[in-house]
Amino acid sequence: MVEPGKKFAINSDEPFFVFDTHGEWHATLLNNCLWDARGEYIGFVRGQNYDVYTAYGQWIGNLTADGRIVRRRMTDRQTVLKVRKLAPQKPTKLPARAPLPPMTADLGYHYIDVLEWDPNAFRSVPELKSDMH
Repeated sequence: MVEPGKKFAINSDEPFFVFDTHGEWHATLLNNCLWDARGEYIGFVRGQNYDVYTAYGQWIGNLTADGRIVRRRMTDRQTVLKVRKLAPQKPTKLPARAPLPPMTADLGYHYIDVLEWDPNAFRSVPELKSDMH
């Protein structure tokens, strides 16, 4: 079973690939920024627990060592972060293809794979965005 709080390290200078449980490639993490397969900026990762946020600043889960984004099934809605308006410049060494996905462990009942549950998690504009009040 996956332990989302289990410590692991990601080299921010090397691509880290984000997959769902079925092995579909959703994003590449490079320099704490998430990029989709077309090279569009879709989010960022920060903190020791690899908290994953959309480009709009909405927290969606935590990155695990096997490349999945997971969160507790029952979790409180997080406030939207105030983030800079401009996306970072696209890196020159962004890979065009991902390697084969790793074998994934069972998440158990208390956790969900965010990208399996909502493949469009990075595309959703958060309802709680502060400037939309």
